[in-house]
Amino acid sequence: MSPEQAVTLVGHAISVILLMVSVLILPSLVVGLVVAIFQAVTQVNEQTLSFLPRLLVTLLTIILAGHWLLQEITDLFLFVFSAIPVEVG
Repeated sequence: MSPEQAVTLVGHAISVILLMVSVLILPSLVVGLVVAIFQAVTQVNEQTLSFLPRLLVTLLTIILAGHWLLQEITDLFLFVFSAIPVEVG
């Protein structure tokens, strides 16, 4: 395997991982920001108030995007294993 092929494979894997993580993290980040603004306005400093909505949004995102996330990781897995005979032989 040449260095260019290895870099391409690792770059593809990292882009898939970043895409998957961003799908899970961005909705939680937005809800956390909204809750933080609400807490700043009302001066309520309760830790569970910021944790529970983010947890629920993350779980809802996993439920809604789970099929797509699994498909993406499966495609990456198949791409890597289909490239093994080409790269070794």
